[in-house]
Amino acid sequence: MTRILSLLAAMVLAGPALAAIEIEEVETPGGFNAWLVEEPSIPFTALELRFTGGAALDAEGKRGATNLMVGLLEEGAGDMDARGFAEATEELAASFSYEASQDTVSVSAKFLTETRDDSVALLRESLVNPTFSETAIERVRKQVLSGLRSDRTDPDAIASEAFDRTVFGDHPYGSPKKGTIESVEAMTRDDILAAWRAAIAQDRVVISAAGDISAEELASLIDELLGDLPEEGAPKPEDIDVGTAAGNTVIPFDTPQSVAIFGHEGIERDDEDFFAAYVMNTILGGGGFEARLMEEVREKRGLTYGIYSYLMPMDHAELYLGRVASANDRIAEAISVIRDEWRKLAENGVTEAELEQAKTYLTGAYPLRFDGNGPIARILVGMQMDGLTPEYIETRNDRIEAVTLEDIQRVAARVLKPDALRFVVVGQPEGLETDAPVQ
Repeated sequence: MTRILSLLAAMVLAGPALAAIEIEEVETPGGFNAWLVEEPSIPFTALELRFTGGAALDAEGKRGATNLMVGLLEEGAGDMDARGFAEATEELAASFSYEASQDTVSVSAKFLTETRDDSVALLRESLVNPTFSETAIERVRKQVLSGLRSDRTDPDAIASEAFDRTVFGDHPYGSPKKGTIESVEAMTRDDILAAWRAAIAQDRVVISAAGDISAEELASLIDELLGDLPEEGAPKPEDIDVGTAAGNTVIPFDTPQSVAIFGHEGIERDDEDFFAAYVMNTILGGGGFEARLMEEVREKRGLTYGIYSYLMPMDHAELYLGRVASANDRIAEAISVIRDEWRKLAENGVTEAELEQAKTYLTGAYPLRFDGNGPIARILVGMQMDGLTPEYIETRNDRIEAVTLEDIQRVAARVLKPDALRFVVVGQPEGLETDAPVQ
């Protein structure tokens, strides 16, 4: 066990340099496809699985079922209860994590080469034979309910939920993945089993691995791990068009500082203008202290400690979002400045100096992401989710460098929509009236 722990401590240092990364596409005898970066210098492997569909697959009236189900995957499997599963994982010095988002169920695993077979067998049990015992269901249900009650007093959670409800309405994106207190309290074991069958299936899995494993070994591992899952999961929801109108939705809440979520329709990840939009957003609100919004709202006026914006392409819709918090008596001014900067960039574009600074930031930061087998496996699975090719790692920075001032001007005029910029504000903002209620 001492040797195992020493190897685990070395994991954070493991990982090939970006220039040396070679992605191998693996097809298994069972028909699965995966991406692999083989790196034998440290005897451990990171494995990433993404099951597309996620919490958006929740059946009508069962919101939160997928989230609750995913929280139970490590709470007992096969003939093991939660304690037995945890002890078996610890004995193998393996690491498993499970998470639900609106669009995916994510499974991350790390295991040593010498315990690979037993670790994969244990992971398989959690996916293929979860117990969903009533004892575990009640324990995890209480944890979820505690989080939901906490969200009722969290201005950020209230604002995010209200913005989604305003934009998406009755679509699954319009409600929290965790469900409501009422829906989670009413959830039965049958509901959880149905969510498991809907979400964890062969037809929607995306796979990547990095570490001490060959293509042949990975192919065998994947077929053993996933071959007994259902072949098909539940149908995915329809796409939804995002429609917003400029204005403010104010939700009264007793707090000295108001929180605002703002945004409108975004841009698809596979759009030919996405790279230019990505660079543009770095200049507007995604580049930390060098971004315009940070400069104008924080540095010049002292209206906030932090502000940011980001592109959010999802499977069934696209958003362009931001977040700011400010004192109740200053949030109206902060919102006014944000609207002005949104319009200025849409109409006038950016300067050469801003563009070069953004390119330097984005290209310089990219290699730092590849700092170990775990991050590399996550990057690989994300690339597949975005429909990219293995060559993207080599061409990504070149595509950033190729963005011109004219590209930014054109894309800013297309993507930034000042007349659709909606703010949802939670707090007691002074001088800011609601012009549209939360739906």
